[in-house]
Formats: sequence, C-alpha cells, structure tokens
Amino acid sequence: MMLGTLERLFLWFIGYSIAGWAYESILVSAASRRWVNRGFLNGPLCPIYGVGAVLAVLLLGGIANPVFAFLAAAGGASVLEYVTSWAMEQLFHARWWDYSRRRFNIQGRVCLLGAVVFGAAGVLIVKVAQPVVAALTQAIPPAVLHAVCAVCAALLVADTVVTIRGMAGFEENLDKLKAMVQEYASRAGESLPVWDGPTLTRRMRAWSESSQETFTRLRDAAMGVLSAQQRRMIDAFPRLTSTTSSIYDSLIETVRHLIDRNGGDAADGDNR
Repeated sequence: MMLGTLERLFLWFIGYSIAGWAYESILVSAASRRWVNRGFLNGPLCPIYGVGAVLAVLLLGGIANPVFAFLAAAGGASVLEYVTSWAMEQLFHARWWDYSRRRFNIQGRVCLLGAVVFGAAGVLIVKVAQPVVAALTQAIPPAVLHAVCAVCAALLVADTVVTIRGMAGFEENLDKLKAMVQEYASRAGESLPVWDGPTLTRRMRAWSESSQETFTRLRDAAMGVLSAQQRRMIDAFPRLTSTTSSIYDSLIETVRHLIDRNGGDAADGDNR
C-alpha cells in the first residue's frame, strides 16, 4: 500500500515536471521565435515544477478557501524557486535565471509576477487538475505502475548523471576558450587582458562579423572547447551568467551569438 502511494506521487511528479517543461519551452520558444529545449535536464522535464506541484497537492489540498490557497501557493512556490536558484548557484557558480529587470524582485531570484502566476497555477492544480490526475493514476494496475515507475526512475537518474557530468568543468572550459581568444587577440595586435567584459563582447562580435573565416574559426573554437551539454545550457537559459567573472559572462554571450549565427540555436528571450 505504501509503495503504491509513493509510486503515484512519483508519477505525479513526472507528469507535472513534463507540464512545466512544456510551459517553459513554449514560453521561451515564442519569445525567441524558434524552438528551445528549455530545462536543466536533457529530457522533457522541469523537476522544480514537479516538486512544486506535488507539494501543493499534499499541503494545500485541505485549504478550502481559494484565496488562502492562492497565497499559500504563491509563497511556497517563491520559497522553492529562491532556494533552487541559490542551490544551483552554489553548485555550478552560475545564475540560471534573473528577474532583476522585473519589478518587486528579491535578488533577481524571485519576483511578484512569478509568484502570482505560480499562485494561480497552484490553485488550478489542486482544485482542477489533480482530481483528474489522481483518478487516472489510481486506475493503473499495480504491475503496470511498478514497471512505469521503474523505467521513469531509471531514465531520470541517467539523465541527471549525464547532465551533471556534462556541466562539469564549465569554468575550466571557459578558461580554455579565453586562452584561445587571447591568442587570437595577440595575432590581431590587440591586448585582451586589460579589457573588461562588455569590451570583450564587442570585440569578439566584431571579429566574428568581420569575415566568414574568422567567424568559423571562433565558432569552431567554442564548439571544440565546450561540451554539447554546456552549449545546450547556454542556449536554454538566456540569462545564464557566471558568478565568478564578467569575462566568463562575455564568453557565454559570445558563444550564444556564434551559435545563433550558425544555426539559430541561441536564445534572446528575457524569461527564466
């Protein structure tokens, strides 16, 4: 009985994670006017949405008043988003989203608009979606439930391992790219070490746009140094910035520019 309950909770987590991924991907793709695979994992999952939705179901299900449910969902989602932002920053030395340009934000990690959206979503999930989801998962035979959960868990673990391993050494690879750019600057008779981040961005863009040969050389350098996972993250998170160095930020922005020119794979949106 306990196992079946945990498995259904896990399926709810997977289902809402997929819904969150679809919401994020559509939102960012619409802003970028091209498809963007949004999400930290490679698969169609945004786990923060799954965690938030399941917590909402468990903690808010007993709140009958929709106004109280909205306030609780908005506050809970903001706490979850803030903690997730802080934890990912500590783990990867990078900011994955930034609400600093939005009014009523807290350190760029959460904002009032996001809290309102997630508060409304929490009420809809608890009052509208969850009864249907619960009925569907309750109807799944135990043997099928075991198999589906086992497969989803294995895929989730594998995806998480691949993602984290692919992001390992991100700053070291940016240092390698920086060294290549320094060598190129030296050949061009320019002095890179005294440049600040914005100047570096302007100069690298100017180099990449000066000729197809120069663009190809810089693009190949970036493609050769950064892993496919690291390039995907730069594409999926338009506000991805380093917490270590503004030079890293300039390199990230330039890589996004190079990928965008190469095949339209970079994002220019302003959403998380």
